[in-house]
Amino acid sequence: MYYSFYSVNSSKHYFYIILKFIEQCHSFSSVSPNSLTGIRMFLGTQLSLSLVIASRIKFRAQKSVRLFSTSPCLSLCCVWDDALGLVEGGSYIGKVLFFDPAKNEILQVPDKTIPQELLNSKPIGASQGWGFSSEQSNHNSLHITDLFNPLAASKSNTKMIPLPPLTSMLYGQTKVVWNVAMSSSSPHEEDCVVAIKFFGRQLSMCKPGRDLAWTNRLIPFDRAENSNLMYSKRDQRFYLPAPGGNYLCSWDLHFDNDPKFNELVFPNFPNLPQSTWEDLDSCIREDHWVESPSGQSFLGCNPSPTPMVMVLVFREEDQVTAKGTRNMCYTQDIGDLCIFLSKNDPFCVVASSCPGLKPNSIYMMDHCVSICELANGAVTCFELPKMMPFSPFWIPPCSV
Repeated sequence: MYYSFYSVNSSKHYFYIILKFIEQCHSFSSVSPNSLTGIRMFLGTQLSLSLVIASRIKFRAQKSVRLFSTSPCLSLCCVWDDALGLVEGGSYIGKVLFFDPAKNEILQVPDKTIPQELLNSKPIGASQGWGFSSEQSNHNSLHITDLFNPLAASKSNTKMIPLPPLTSMLYGQTKVVWNVAMSSSSPHEEDCVVAIKFFGRQLSMCKPGRDLAWTNRLIPFDRAENSNLMYSKRDQRFYLPAPGGNYLCSWDLHFDNDPKFNELVFPNFPNLPQSTWEDLDSCIREDHWVESPSGQSFLGCNPSPTPMVMVLVFREEDQVTAKGTRNMCYTQDIGDLCIFLSKNDPFCVVASSCPGLKPNSIYMMDHCVSICELANGAVTCFELPKMMPFSPFWIPPCSV
C-alpha cells in the first residue's frame, strides 16, 4: 500500500502514514485493508499543525454525502483504490474529501470519477470552486477541473478543461504560481477570464476554450510576491495590492489596456505596542484585497512569520475620489461577515447565511487551519487528523 500527493512513487514510510491515516478516518471501515493495494491522494499538501495556538477544535467524524450545503469548505484530497482497477478512459473511482468549518466535519463524496490526467498532476491554484493543475512532466501544460467543487463533486463525472500552454516573459517565469483568479463561476461562460499571478512579475490571462494563447503582462513593480490577485465583481477588474499596501493595481477584462492605479490612504491604524510594530516591520506581509457579496471592499494584511497569528483589516470608506484615492480605515468590526484567506483568491461570505460560521472573523489556511476573531484577536486552530493531507485552498459557497 502506498500513497503520494501527485505521483505514484512508494516507500515504507508512506505505507505507515497511510495506514495511520486510515485508522483515524473511519470512512474506510467497509474496505478490507488487503484490498487497498494502492491508495493515492491528489491535491494534498501535508503541513505542520504544531504552531502554538490559543485553542484547538477537534474535528467530528466523517460522513458520506451526496449534496453539500452552500457553506465554504477546505479541499482536502481525493482517495482511490488500485484494487478496483481502471474504468473506461483510464480513470479511477474514488472519494473526494472536504472539511466544513461551519459544522467542523470532514465530508466525503463517494463514487467520484478521477480522470487519468489528474494522476500525475499537481495543483497550482483554485478560484470560484474550480481547481487548476499542471502536469508533473510539463509545468506549462494546464487544465481546469471541477473535482473539488463541492456541488460538482456530488456528480460522478469530472470535468476537465484544457488551457493554452504557458509561455514565459523576458523578466518572468511560469514554474512557480502564486495564485489564480477567475472572473466568473464557470469557465464555460463566454466572458470568463482566467488570470494567473506567478512568483515574480509575470501575470498571464486567457479566456478558457476561446483563446489559443495567453496574454502576458509585466506587473509594474519589482516585488509583488506576497500580494494575492483577486477579481472584483463590482468593478469587473482584477486587483493586486502593491508591495506595502499603499497602492492598488488593477486590470480590466480586455487585456489591451495599461494597468490602473489607486492610492490607498490610511487615516487610522491599530493601537499596538512599539515592540509589536517592530516585529511587524521585520515580517513579510501578505496583502489580500477582498470584496463582500454587497460590494464592500477590505484590505487584509497578514504578517508572516510573527510571534502571534494576526490579521489587520482595513475597510474602504466612501467612494473613490476624483484623484483615484481610496480611504482605508482600520476596523475590528466587519459585522456579519467572514473573510477567507488562503493561497487562492480571497473571498467573503455572510456568516448568517452559513449556520455555524463565526461572524466578524477571518478563516485562514496557512501553516494551519484557523479562525481569527477580529473583536478580541483570539485565534483558534482546527485540529485535523494527524497525517491528513490538505490543500491550501478554501472553496467558496456554491449555488445549489
